[in-house]
Amino acid sequence: MSVWDASAPSRRRWLQHSASLGLAWATVQASPAFAQKMESGELKTLVQMISPITQSAKLLQQDVSISAPVLADNGSLVPLGVQVQSPMTQQDHVTHLYLLSQRNPVTRMAVFHMGPWNGRAEINTRVRLAGTQAVVALARLSSGEFRFAQTDIIVTESACVDAS
Repeated sequence: MSVWDASAPSRRRWLQHSASLGLAWATVQASPAFAQKMESGELKTLVQMISPITQSAKLLQQDVSISAPVLADNGSLVPLGVQVQSPMTQQDHVTHLYLLSQRNPVTRMAVFHMGPWNGRAEINTRVRLAGTQAVVALARLSSGEFRFAQTDIIVTESACVDAS
């Protein structure tokens, strides 16, 4: 094979492909909102928040309770507790607990994986909220059904304003 063989990749072509790949990678890194499917500024409805998870499964507004402040001075650290009434036995237990946000850049704030080993279907955490909004706790049961509760939290100083 000759150095001048046309079928061999040239240094120039290699540099062009490398530059194209680098530019594509930089574009993806420069727009994390697109990469993470963020939808800042859009106030979602309950159906828009829950439907991607539940699909067509049975959904009831019962057996889930949320404890959160009605008014949060700072959206960066809002305490949130969720309890699901479940026997947590091998046959009947909570498998997943989703925390969903109506206004945050990423709707699904957290997902907790549970099972009978937990003993109780209960979590306590802190979340970031991008302003006044509804927060939904959605529990998936081992039977495939879903239960949910919703609460409104008034936030005086927003978090998540930089889409982080």
